[in-house]
Amino acid sequence: MGIAHHKAMEICAALPKPRLMDEKTVFFLGFLLTASGVVSPPLALLGGIVFAFFFAHPFAKESSCLSRLLLQVAVVCLGFGMNIHEVMRAGRSGFLYTAVSIVSSLSVGLLIGRIAAVTGKASLLISAGTAICGGSAIAAVAPVVDANEEEISVSMGTVFILNSLALFLFPAIGAALHLTQGQFGLWSALAIHDTSSVVGATAKYGAQALSVGTTVKLARALWIIPVTLVAAAYSARLCPRAEGQPRAKIKLPWFILFFCMAAALNTWMPHFAPAYGVLSYLGKAGLCVTLFLIGTSLSRTALRKVGMRPLLQGVVLWILVAGISLVLVQRGTIAI
Repeated sequence: MGIAHHKAMEICAALPKPRLMDEKTVFFLGFLLTASGVVSPPLALLGGIVFAFFFAHPFAKESSCLSRLLLQVAVVCLGFGMNIHEVMRAGRSGFLYTAVSIVSSLSVGLLIGRIAAVTGKASLLISAGTAICGGSAIAAVAPVVDANEEEISVSMGTVFILNSLALFLFPAIGAALHLTQGQFGLWSALAIHDTSSVVGATAKYGAQALSVGTTVKLARALWIIPVTLVAAAYSARLCPRAEGQPRAKIKLPWFILFFCMAAALNTWMPHFAPAYGVLSYLGKAGLCVTLFLIGTSLSRTALRKVGMRPLLQGVVLWILVAGISLVLVQRGTIAI
């Protein structure tokens, strides 16, 4: 009896232990929950990060592609809740300080990168991502300066980590300093890297903050075009293309045009207001799904791959940009 019992115990120990839920089930549950609209953007991102730390991603490649497309579609849908006059006013009134801040951020970022000994073109990509609009700017600049995969992934990882922190830190700082919704929206647009994180942080702070933050950030994102052209000319001068080598294509942020078109429809064709409201709501839900998908990519491996030097450059530059812009917004030096 004792031998039989011992043998049965060995057989049970050798059997695979049942799991309550596998990676795919947890992933789809998180996807559906964030798509339902009952989860706030910061919680959606946090849920994705928790998933990444405890599960292997079952759809890593597909998730990355979907998150990029879904972000752009969500931003366009959010345009149906905007007014074109606000978009135009944000772009026109912020032209001067946007130009100054972008040039300053790029210059200071490159200096910090040199001091921190950030190798290759990663320093330029981190600086461009901080100066303009995070991953979108990096994706646009990278091909024209012929950055390799490691430099792109390091810069993307640095910006992504700081974006994740901003979603939690900025609303708390804004509330502690009693910033108005307009001030908070403007500060977020100037100091947070990606459009998705700007929308996520401002949506938590309030409707007016969301409107201001989104319009200013999208107007700022238009600067991808001249910055990319300058980067292409600079790269061509330092590293001319070999004969017969194709010219790198510049990726333009097409979704900004559609955002403006959506805002124009909402402004000048108000008869379809109920449909615009539905599309705007879908945009907010799409943003939550996007943040969940982004969070699922922040694994321990991704954190280790970033390394300390690029992260140090990104953090120092981010603190300078966020701190200076906050002071200027509080004093009213920068306003819309």
